Amino acid sequence: MGAYKYMQELYKKKQSDVMRYLLRLKCWQYRQLNRITRAPRPSRPEKARRLGYRAKQGYVIYRTRVRRGGRKRPVPKGCTYGKPKTHGVNSLKPARNLQAVAEERVGRRCGGLRVLNSYWVGQDATYKFYEVILVDPMHKAIRRNPEAQWICKAVHKHRELRGLTSAGRRSRGLGKGHGYSRTIGGSKKACWKRRNTLSLRRKR
Repeated sequence: MGAYKYMQELYKKKQSDVMRYLLRLKCWQYRQLNRITRAPRPSRPEKARRLGYRAKQGYVIYRTRVRRGGRKRPVPKGCTYGKPKTHGVNSLKPARNLQAVAEERVGRRCGGLRVLNSYWVGQDATYKFYEVILVDPMHKAIRRNPEAQWICKAVHKHRELRGLTSAGRRSRGLGKGHGYSRTIGGSKKACWKRRNTLSLRRKR
């Protein structure tokens, strides 16, 4: 096994004494930093490489934190003024996961870069910490690289805001098989619209 494989196996056992100690130290360090901060190198190089990162010009790593917990409904004094079905305020969960929220915040901060992917690096009682891989689409090292130049196209601007990254796709209900029949045709909305639209031929 290579070094990356050993590191990968270590992270599979997060409850081991070694990993619990290391993650506790890392979380303490991350808490002292700003909410979004540039990292000189990935803290999990084996994970970053599997997600597309390469140690060359044009690739950037940003570390960010997101508050843990559900999403409280933003209503004044906890009054929803509706039917009992919509009375809930506290036990609600957001549609998108915290990793997608982290990518969105970093993508807004670094508007000229493209979000490639992200991964978990730690968590404590208050925060979850993620590292986001970004790519500079104007850098010649990226534009001339056949493996990476796809992200330079204009259609990949702010992928993270449109649910196109791995974390963002998880909340869209996409997949194959009978369990994913609600999103046949691209999305829930497209599927519903197709099934509820009556299309008749002009001369029938």
